[in-house]
Amino acid sequence: MEKIDEVLVALRRVIRATDLHSKYLAKTTGLTAPQLLLLQTLRDKGSQTIGELAGFMSLSQATVTTIIDRLEKKSLVERERSTTDKRKVFALLTESGNAVLKDSPAPLQEQFARQFGDLQEWEQTMIIASLQRIAHMMDAQHIDAAPVLDVGTLDRQTTSIEKPEAFKHED
Repeated sequence: MEKIDEVLVALRRVIRATDLHSKYLAKTTGLTAPQLLLLQTLRDKGSQTIGELAGFMSLSQATVTTIIDRLEKKSLVERERSTTDKRKVFALLTESGNAVLKDSPAPLQEQFARQFGDLQEWEQTMIIASLQRIAHMMDAQHIDAAPVLDVGTLDRQTTSIEKPEAFKHED
């Protein structure tokens, strides 16, 4: 196999693993990985403004607003205007949102983060540089992306998919 084919196969495997796990999350929780990340951020940091959430999640404020709109429709978050500065609106996790988090499977990036953390610093740096170069080669360096392994649009509708075999050990 030529080197370019090896690269493309490896990229396809990463995309496929991410896609399968994203579909599993959607089936089991009815949410996307970015939606779960937003809920986790609110759980861990308490109520936050859209701008603060955007900063924590490495997403644009417009994207975070869209995610919050969807979560608010599901009664998983609510908005509350500041009592001291009426221009500020905070997002808060509801009891239903907290319950969803308790029952949700671990995001794919948690397993990756554990294994990545076990690597030597030079290996981590090499992986980061290689992936940044790949993103640049694919003209993807400016795409809005959160630090979650997910595919598709950030507010897509869910589908009914079985948990992939590769992720059955996470239960």
